[in-house]
Amino acid sequence: MLSLTQTLIALGAAASALAMPLNSNGNALAERSGSFTGDITYYQPGLGACGQTNSDSEAVVALSPSQYDGNCGKSITITKDGKTATAKVVDKCPSCASGAIDVSSTVFQSLADLSVGRTTVSWSFD
Repeated sequence: MLSLTQTLIALGAAASALAMPLNSNGNALAERSGSFTGDITYYQPGLGACGQTNSDSEAVVALSPSQYDGNCGKSITITKDGKTATAKVVDKCPSCASGAIDVSSTVFQSLADLSVGRTTVSWSFD
């Protein structure tokens, strides 16, 4: 027989699962609202998780798994010390923490010098 505590925990977990929106693959949809703060790094784009091939001269971004699902092709605005840049979501960054982004060097250079390598930014979906 389940204790009252076990029953309440099970009901809470079931309610959370039912309330979470899913994409067409049955995965939970990524966070899309509000603004995010996290590390920004740069990478060499190529064939991304969204199925397109992009180059370093394009303003593109890879999102963390927490924000990636369902957001291919969407634009984000990134802010760092009064500078802003816009980038298109084309890839997933599996090693990025929630809120962290990986961008083309073109985007990174518009916000900070490449020699910095990693810094903190805020960003939001357009």
